[in-house]
Amino acid sequence: MKPKRKHYSFTAKMPALPDKVAEADDQMKSGADFARLCSDLQNCAQESFHVITLTHKHCVIDRHMVSLGTLTGAPVHPREVYRAALLDCAAAVAFVHNHPSGDTVPSRDDREITARLIEAGRILGIRVLDHVIVGRPKGDGDKGYFSFVDGGLL
Repeated sequence: MKPKRKHYSFTAKMPALPDKVAEADDQMKSGADFARLCSDLQNCAQESFHVITLTHKHCVIDRHMVSLGTLTGAPVHPREVYRAALLDCAAAVAFVHNHPSGDTVPSRDDREITARLIEAGRILGIRVLDHVIVGRPKGDGDKGYFSFVDGGLL
């Protein structure tokens, strides 16, 4: 007896936009906005890396934790970062991660992964708005975060 042949449909269906798009109404305009959105990371004992997905008008769709690491690092790969952005139909993204030490100065690894993620976003047509490192404010005007855009690194 011959097995039945499967018939495949190649009709493309447009994905529905996430429900959270309709709820979002605040535009993200600066590193301070992203730092405020992720201020809960200030006192975490482990480093974690998050991607914030945004509409073309820079309104938040969602926040996704991409990686949970150790005291000194969290592994990040463009594949995992942009999976969330593609599923959310995002036009732009921002990255936020914390430094449990409280020191918000970007490391060499922070700079390198940011460059890789920007290049991957360029290929995918997804704009990178900022990369923000969150730490604990130390007083004396310390904001408790570092923005790659504000720091001239993006």
